[in-house]
Amino acid sequence: MRKIEKYSFGIGDRFNHQAKAQLSALIEAEKTGIHIVPVWNKSYREHSIISSIPLSTREQADKAVKTLKWRNSYYVDADHVGLVNVDFFIDAADFYTLDVADFIGKAIDPESINHFIESHRQYIGKLIIPGIEESFDVSETFLRIVAGKYLLAAHEAGKIFRHISSQKDVDKIIIEVSMDETNDPQTPLELFFILSALAMEKIPLQTIAPKFSGRFNKGVDYVGDINAFKTEFGNDLAVLRFAVSEFGLSENLKLSVHSGSDKFSIYPVINETVRKFDAGLHLKTAGTTWLEELIGLAEAGGNGLKIAKDIYAASLQKYDILVAPYATVIDIRRDQLPGAEEVSRWTSEQYVNALRHDPANPDYNMNLRQLLHVGYKIAADMEKKFTDALEEHEKVISRNVKMNILERHVKPIFSGLKK
Repeated sequence: MRKIEKYSFGIGDRFNHQAKAQLSALIEAEKTGIHIVPVWNKSYREHSIISSIPLSTREQADKAVKTLKWRNSYYVDADHVGLVNVDFFIDAADFYTLDVADFIGKAIDPESINHFIESHRQYIGKLIIPGIEESFDVSETFLRIVAGKYLLAAHEAGKIFRHISSQKDVDKIIIEVSMDETNDPQTPLELFFILSALAMEKIPLQTIAPKFSGRFNKGVDYVGDINAFKTEFGNDLAVLRFAVSEFGLSENLKLSVHSGSDKFSIYPVINETVRKFDAGLHLKTAGTTWLEELIGLAEAGGNGLKIAKDIYAASLQKYDILVAPYATVIDIRRDQLPGAEEVSRWTSEQYVNALRHDPANPDYNMNLRQLLHVGYKIAADMEKKFTDALEEHEKVISRNVKMNILERHVKPIFSGLKK
């Protein structure tokens, strides 16, 4: 089985123009002793909105790797796929994020539940997981609840994997399972039995993305109890380590943090806890590169600033359409969004200050940032006008993209971790 490296970084590039800038950030990190590999991720939804195909993501990644002489591994992620759309990615991807969140809580036949319970009777009673201070009381009722809630999702992951493996060499791909886009977080004990269910499906799982407590909204900081997250994150790492030995899962199994973009307040906690467990980590940054493109256009002034303003004005007009697909991962206060006329009078500095994620800046507006995060459809509708502007202002945009990844994400999360 191909094994993904200990630390990996998922980078979204919605318009396929920033692969070199993104990779250059990881090259700089390598020079400072931070060893991580890139995973270019783009979902079916994003491809549909942009009217792009996975092969375009693969081509940009390959081109960046060749141009910058990157000698380490790299991957292209079929991000958040199910049976209905995985074939779209088959030719281009070597990393598959199997999204089964929609199957959580859906009914499954009683026979499967009973079989799951019988297969786990040895855990009924007091369960001690090394690395977690408290013990867990496991009852048959608890196993029945867990099976009823998660077993169909595990079965679906198995179906997706087997469909992929019928067309791809399983020794050359990486499999991740995602359960993060759901309302309720999975407890560490639930995660333990979820991993068992996935092992029963014989999925060569290498990363798993659970739903953590707190809010992981797109492009803005974590909202929640940081100390509670620290305990939960550590407990999840302990569960993964124990599950590897209990269920015969891949020894390099690691947690994946989705919507990990700009979660600045918990980066020190993640770093400290990963260091404590000497664990691996996959972090997915999704759409912040697109926001850095907007920042770069605004910073460039002239036609770049005008395009950035036009995108904001159109995003306000199409607010309901844009936010609907992301309703569970954004919290926008519409009364705190500036009007289009006001923004049309802004200088480059005002626009950049409002959009760049710097809470210390009094002009920063997290509501505007979230709206523009989901407003990339407006840029896509501009077609060549937008992509021409990206090429015209490449220098200033790539500087922003590189700085955002290297200084604000990679260094705080991965500095000091053992290779």
